[in-house]
Amino acid sequence: MKDIIVDDLQNTVDEFLIRHKSILDILTKIQESSARVNRAVAKSVTECGCLKINAQKQEIPEDATIEDAHKYIKTHVDGELCDNCREVLETEIGNNIFYTIALCNTLGLNFYDILLKKDKELNTLGVFNML
Repeated sequence: MKDIIVDDLQNTVDEFLIRHKSILDILTKIQESSARVNRAVAKSVTECGCLKINAQKQEIPEDATIEDAHKYIKTHVDGELCDNCREVLETEIGNNIFYTIALCNTLGLNFYDILLKKDKELNTLGVFNML
């Protein structure tokens, strides 16, 4: 069922992407949408205040195992998104996904297959995947 939803989304993106069909347009729209996601997070801190950032050096005990690292690594985010900021971020992340799928379409890649490949990679390599 999930593959049908993702494939349907990929087909819908292909159908509705008209104006920014050039690969150059798609690449710059991905970059623009990523910046808008970053800006929406920043505004949730600086304008709304629903989030606070409390950043400092990550402290991991020397004797901690890689499996225990998640207990010590912090996100540096305090608070929760308010309804308005959540809606803005969902929209901006959705736009980013739209253009990522558009890039997949232009390059003949299947977005669902990419998700499956990444899931398999994560499940195979576990915590060592992103080191």
